[in-house]
Order: sequence, then structure tokens, then C-alpha cells
Amino acid sequence: MEQPNLLNEHNKQEYPPMHTAEHILNATMVRTFGCPRSKNAHIERKKSKCDYELTTAPTEEQLQEVEAKMNEVIARHLPVSIEFMTREEAARSVDLSKLPEEVSKTLRIVKIGDYDACACIGTHVSNTAEIGTFRITTHSYADGILRLRFKLA
Repeated sequence: MEQPNLLNEHNKQEYPPMHTAEHILNATMVRTFGCPRSKNAHIERKKSKCDYELTTAPTEEQLQEVEAKMNEVIARHLPVSIEFMTREEAARSVDLSKLPEEVSKTLRIVKIGDYDACACIGTHVSNTAEIGTFRITTHSYADGILRLRFKLA
């Protein structure tokens, strides 16, 4: 029988500022385009990428707005907190559709102020002030997938 507070093990160490920026980017994309959180993500210290399912290609203006919104959220110096809850409790406020079947009964929910909350076992900063400036470096759109490459300065 599983321990009530046992979490799945994590197999990699993220760069906390970039990983936290990914959370904010996901929330920004969901709010801006009504799309799901990233389909695929590759998060690294120097540069990262996320893929989003969109029905149409975004305009340059829309992508500039995403970048501006990202930096606005980061500049709010939001606290990043962690809360543990059962899968059933989490399902009331967090999208759990990407979790694997074998996920533990207890979930670790990462909250970024009032802007984002999601299940995650990765490493994060304690305040968005630690992230720096977000910049989209390149983007492409094909077959319903927007690929955003970005970095922090």
C-alpha cells in the first residue's frame, strides 16, 4: 500500500528560473489562446522550447503580447509556493490530464501567486523576481503546432 505522502521520484534537475518561467508561459498561453499547456517542452539553462497546439498561427503582435505579459507577471514578484494534496483535491483546481497513470496519490502542486497552479515535482525559484527577463528568440508554426524558443536574461 502506498504511503499517503509518497511522491513519484524525479529523474532530472531543472534550472529553477527557466522551469518556473515555463509554468508562467504555459499559463500565459492558456489565457491568451485558450490552448492546452505545452504538448512538449525542453527546458535548459541557456535556452528552452515549448510546443503548443493552436488552430491558427499567432501573429507577431500576439507573440509580442505574450512576451510582454510574461515580463509583467515576472515583475510582479509573485511568491512561488508548494502545496501537497490528494489527486481528488487537485482535480478540482488543476488540469491533471498530462499526469501518468502510475502517479502517486499525493500530488505536489506548485503555485505562482494567483497566476498559475499545476502538479509538478521539479525545482523552482521562491519568487518570480529570481527569473530575470523573458525573451522569445524564435518561433515556428506548422501542422497546428506552435514551437516557441525562449531564453532568460
